[in-house]
Amino acid sequence: DIGFLPSANARKHSGPVKMVYLLGADDFSEDDVPKDAFVVYQGHHGDRGAARADVVLPGAAYTEKAGTYVNFEGRVQATRAAVPLIGNAREDWKILRAVSEVVGKPLPYDTREQLQQRLVEVAPHFARLQTVEAPVWLNGQYVKALAAQAAAAPAAGVLKSPIDNFFMTDAISRASQTMAKCVQARQQMQSQ
Repeated sequence: DIGFLPSANARKHSGPVKMVYLLGADDFSEDDVPKDAFVVYQGHHGDRGAARADVVLPGAAYTEKAGTYVNFEGRVQATRAAVPLIGNAREDWKILRAVSEVVGKPLPYDTREQLQQRLVEVAPHFARLQTVEAPVWLNGQYVKALAAQAAAAPAAGVLKSPIDNFFMTDAISRASQTMAKCVQARQQMQSQ
């Protein structure tokens, strides 16, 4: 609605990238972000994205906001906030709504209810809570990409996970002193 391009489409954009908007993105390649680009990070538990940003817009954690999620089986679920917002954090949709005003393309909703109505206009299955829906990821683009990969010749050599430490793959775990101690203890056990 604002005109942002997801990263796959942004790569197709011709011309220099002047601005990058990291929406909760902490796991990205520095090579994908031009050195002279203006970077905005929106999220919580700021990690790599916040460290790279020129501006940080503090978003609410999932426990601090009402939300609509689709689980692994395709079931739409609604949640409520469990704890109040901390500091200057705001719900993500409210931040995006404010940004839309600043860029001169105001989004057509001012309340969570209006946002939910817009979501249902774009994706009608969001009106059916607790109903399993057949997945259509990225309007079929994900499935097309997988089919293209499957048709390609298999890579030579041994397959290896790019993840060295599964327990520190997200910003919340990386920020946790307790998790750091657990990982250290696990590594010590494995080295014995």
